Amino acid sequence: MGWTDERVATLKKLWLDGLSASQIAKQLGGVTRNAVIGKVHRLGLSGRAAPSQPSRPVYRPQRPRPA
Repeated sequence: MGWTDERVATLKKLWLDGLSASQIAKQLGGVTRNAVIGKVHRLGLSGRAAPSQPSRPVYRPQRPRPA
C-alpha cells in the first residue's frame, strides 16, 4: 500500500497527537513501524506535541536494603 495524500495527512495527525510508530502502523494498516519512521523522517516531523505514554505500568521490583 502506498502513501496517498490522505494517509500522509493521517500519519501527520497521529504523530503530532503523540502516538508511537507502532500504533500508527496498526491504525493505517499495510505499513510497518519502520515504514512509518522512515516517512516521518522524510517529512521532517521530528517534533511531537507530547511524548507517547506506555500502555502498561512499568514493574520495578524493590531491591533488598543492605543491613
